[in-house]
Amino acid sequence: MADSFEISTTLEADPQTIFEAWLDGVEHGRFIEGVAEIENRPGGAFRIWDGYITGVTVETEAPTRIVQRWRTTEFPEGSPDSRLEVLLEPVGKGSRLTLRHTEIPDGQGSMYRSGWEEHYFEKMKGHFAKRT
Repeated sequence: MADSFEISTTLEADPQTIFEAWLDGVEHGRFIEGVAEIENRPGGAFRIWDGYITGVTVETEAPTRIVQRWRTTEFPEGSPDSRLEVLLEPVGKGSRLTLRHTEIPDGQGSMYRSGWEEHYFEKMKGHFAKRT
């Protein structure tokens, strides 16, 4: 049985800005404060933090939805990719970003949930707040 979770945060940017930044290597790298290489198209590969995270963008619906096949170097050998769905909706002057992360190897869900909050949500809040 695979792990899964859903988490949300609110950011000080409109959905289009966040959508474009998620799929742009330079902007993605800025908000995570790391290196991100992203082919901005369905079927395009991505590589983040020197290959710790890799995957493929499966589909996009600008500016509200991104679906990716996603994995880290900590996945057990032979494990399939997990599924990451990024959902964006306008809220006040900003956006609600919701992550649905499913098909995670057993026992790793809580680690990735914490990672999203610490290494993405907190950094994204600071990054997008500076832009307003």
